[in-house]
Amino acid sequence: MLPALYIFLIAVCILPTLPGLIGVIMAALGYMPALGLHHFSMQGFAQVFQWQGIGHSLGLTFFITLLSTYFACFFTFAILQSSWGARWWRRIEAALNPLLAIPHVAFAIGFAFLFAPTGMGIRALYALIDPTFDATSNTPLLIQDPYGLGLILVLALKETPFLLLMSISVLKQLNVQQTEQVAASLGYNRAQTWLKCVFPQWLSKLRFAIFAVIAYGVSVVDVAQIVGPTNPPTFAVLVWQWFSDPDLQLMPRAAAGAIILFALGSLLLAAAFCIEWLLTKGINQWLWSGRKAFRLPGKSIFVLLVSLTALIIPLLSIWSVALRWRFPDLLPSRYSERFWQQEWSNILSTINVSVVIALISASIALVFAIVAHEYRIKHTWHIPNYIIAIPMLVPQLSLLFGLQVLTLYTNIHHYGVWVTWAHLFFVFPYVYLALDGVYRSYDQRLTQIGLSLGKSPLHVWLKIKLPQIASALLFAWVIGISVSLAQYLPTLMLGAGRISTLTTEAVALASGSDRRITAIYALCQALIPLCFFIFAHVINNKNASTTGKVRSTNNELSYQ
Repeated sequence: MLPALYIFLIAVCILPTLPGLIGVIMAALGYMPALGLHHFSMQGFAQVFQWQGIGHSLGLTFFITLLSTYFACFFTFAILQSSWGARWWRRIEAALNPLLAIPHVAFAIGFAFLFAPTGMGIRALYALIDPTFDATSNTPLLIQDPYGLGLILVLALKETPFLLLMSISVLKQLNVQQTEQVAASLGYNRAQTWLKCVFPQWLSKLRFAIFAVIAYGVSVVDVAQIVGPTNPPTFAVLVWQWFSDPDLQLMPRAAAGAIILFALGSLLLAAAFCIEWLLTKGINQWLWSGRKAFRLPGKSIFVLLVSLTALIIPLLSIWSVALRWRFPDLLPSRYSERFWQQEWSNILSTINVSVVIALISASIALVFAIVAHEYRIKHTWHIPNYIIAIPMLVPQLSLLFGLQVLTLYTNIHHYGVWVTWAHLFFVFPYVYLALDGVYRSYDQRLTQIGLSLGKSPLHVWLKIKLPQIASALLFAWVIGISVSLAQYLPTLMLGAGRISTLTTEAVALASGSDRRITAIYALCQALIPLCFFIFAHVINNKNASTTGKVRSTNNELSYQ
């Protein structure tokens, strides 16, 4: 049974990578029989490089991705250096789930409402600090600025909780406490210990997570459309615009752009590997130079991150009921529920579609992740982690076009099924990696003892293993739901525009619709994943308290 499920998992979540890449390569070379293109050519690539501003767009994408990734790494390391092993770290761990629950699009819309030329930040500056401040000009500061500074900041802040979560298992493997004790006996203070002893090991073991952040940054479209530069846009947005062109004869140009985006992502991964090598092995005199290290402001960075995230929901809530809000007033002068009443019927159906797709894709992904880990434990041959994580490491546009072409050949027009499959394709790696640390830390001797007592493998898994990993399974399932709710390109491309979710509607409305309607959709998109994380937290707390009561009762009985 397990091998059959594993083969089915490979067929659904891994093998489609090949036709996805092959399909986009064939289209980039001008071979698309469905459109009457039967001859191979390089015309698509020529059209890409003839586009005015293509060099600027490529350079902008490269530096935005690289800077946002390493700003996120800097923020993460600063927080870890100042907080790991201290009381403050407990607060950080408690705040990670709410921070991860807020989708990128909702965070970007809240960030735009805060830092736009007429946003809450400028209003506060005008009203509270400098009444003579000239905010009448529409010069972009952090929203759609030509240098992508706002996009860099949004990506860096939003990826920091993800890197913190990935760092927990990494630092547990490094045994930081013992390292600090040995370094202290040699005269190193905490800052020196973390910079010279922990940082090189942490950076190399976090390589996979950094690659995932780079792949997301180079291919992000939804967040870049909201806060990124527009003239020219980032290259991923430009390729998406080409895919959306009504002239289907120009489709090879879009496919060629997807191939170039893949090459750009590969170049960035190579650059990240070179940077890691330079810092840890190439230019490593600083490791033993004896120079003093300085303590990074990790607590301040985390407070800034939490404050910005905490401001989003109240700000979106105010905008959703603001009837009259003149600039530079700090708060609306009139409130109304009219926009909620007008949109409620539409948004309710959109919420239903989004949640149903998320529940189905996350549940199947959780089952597949359990099957994959159980198969890895019991069999020598299995799919390596880096192959399972290909959807995380390859720009989405470079895969989705080929997957879209694959669905066209099947002649099946159930778009809800295709969208759910696309979500599953991108959700599964996150759920699998979320369970990786739990499965590796599980003591297999407990299972062996259960089997030696004559119990069946299924009975041992349900009665011994499941109770110990149930908490991790629940959180992995919620992470899958959160990832599914945030999917933008898979929903548009595989749904052919016929499936609307909260993310697709929020991005469409953020490009010029009424801010009140945009705030309603962004608020719902932020609250729904947060509700699932709260649900998981409550369930796990109840289970933990029940387990504690049972243990205390057993201890009392044994004492008596």
